[in-house]
Amino acid sequence: MSGNLLPFFIAIPLIAAFILPIFGKKRKAAATFLANLVTILLLVLAILSIGQTDVYEIGKWSIPLGINLVLDGLSSLLLLAISVVSSAAMLFSVRYMERYTAKSKYLSLFLLMVAGMNGVVLSGDIFNLFVFLEIASLASYALVGFGCGPEELEASFKYMVLGTIASIFVLFGVALVYGNTGTLNMAYISKTIQSSGLNAGLAFALGLFITGFGLKAALVPFHAWLPDAHPSAPAPISAMLSGILIKTLGVYALARIVFNVFGVSIEVGWLLVALGILSMVAGAFLAIGQWDLKRLMAYSSISQIGYVVLGIGLGATLLAKGANVAWASLAILGGLFHLANHAVYKSLLFLTSGSVEMSTGTRQMKEMGGLAERLPVTRAACTVASASIAGIPPFAGFWSKLILVIAAVQAHLYWVAAIIVFVSLCTLIMYLKVQRYVFLGELPEALQGTKEHGGSMAVAMVFLACLCVLMGLLIIVPSLKANILDPAVNVLLEGLGYSTRIINLS
Repeated sequence: MSGNLLPFFIAIPLIAAFILPIFGKKRKAAATFLANLVTILLLVLAILSIGQTDVYEIGKWSIPLGINLVLDGLSSLLLLAISVVSSAAMLFSVRYMERYTAKSKYLSLFLLMVAGMNGVVLSGDIFNLFVFLEIASLASYALVGFGCGPEELEASFKYMVLGTIASIFVLFGVALVYGNTGTLNMAYISKTIQSSGLNAGLAFALGLFITGFGLKAALVPFHAWLPDAHPSAPAPISAMLSGILIKTLGVYALARIVFNVFGVSIEVGWLLVALGILSMVAGAFLAIGQWDLKRLMAYSSISQIGYVVLGIGLGATLLAKGANVAWASLAILGGLFHLANHAVYKSLLFLTSGSVEMSTGTRQMKEMGGLAERLPVTRAACTVASASIAGIPPFAGFWSKLILVIAAVQAHLYWVAAIIVFVSLCTLIMYLKVQRYVFLGELPEALQGTKEHGGSMAVAMVFLACLCVLMGLLIIVPSLKANILDPAVNVLLEGLGYSTRIINLS
């Protein structure tokens, strides 16, 4: 894949986002076709980017004066996750979003969010990372409140307020970094830190980044916005928010800054481990007590994102200690593999919740039951996703959790391994609850006429359900692991060596 194609990851959805509102209400079919075509094209480009490393200089201006886009193993993995989930969510939207007016505006905001996420992943300097982060965030604020009901608007406002606070933290961090290094390019910031060390201003900037990106990732205790935003948003947007947005704007940005710009330290590594464990445990406990189907899944997302941050934090700690690199590599592999797995199975769970809500008119599990025969495709897809998120073999979620357990045991952190297993059992309990109260038991009188909405909604769910099973091959098949997961792990393992590699490629 030529580096000249990198701008298309941003330009294509951005241009389409501005074209779609022109279609209006009379040409919804054409607008829907164009939006799906864009997401499929981005998926093809993401597949072509696998295993590639390149730098694109915008306007042919060399860094650090110019702006560059960077494609490496980590950004390639995130681009693939974004394109897979957005393609499925957009396909699901074809039928689901007919319930809403102004569908072309929804499609426009959807692609604007995709363009922002792709920009965050590819940006080679921290200011443009912030700009793209804001593009994705603003679109997501509007999409959460798209239904315009009291619940949706309240959740959107709360999300916007806390998201703006996170953005302010990030922007102040950017200003401090520029004031202390004289550059905004990540590679040159890293090079300056290597030569001059980490002073008080840069250390404070790192703290601001951890707080800002931690809020975007909805890590405990920065999670207050997520349990309201996810249930209120349309199901395809819930899938996007939980599946990839919190990972792109939060986890990816945090990992890139910590590993490749500032460099790992024992203190930061343990902080990430603590945030990961706190999110895992608190999210699981809060999810078990929920009766709102989408709110249960929202709290579950907080718990699952903890696994990802735990793996990355454990890898950072081991690298900073100078421990066996293979141990650190395994921890990071587990975290990144779980990121990819969670993107698929949690997106699928939110799509199934949308199918259930659309068919029954409620999200309250106490008002459901006996839907297995009425919603067979939805039930099958939900069962596969539930088994994967609970870590039941041979589904993909089992492999990523197993890797994290092995990494913790190798690092002699047996208590961390025990927590991972315990939270997995809690996750199993919460999704057995979903199966019991949604699909099993007696069918209530009010739901006797329930029917499944098939078509594109069913195709999207089946597509992601198949991926839940097949993604285990990323670990089992050496060539897939070597081309998709290993390059992403190596980007974080190289740490500040990122600067030399990017400068040499420019």
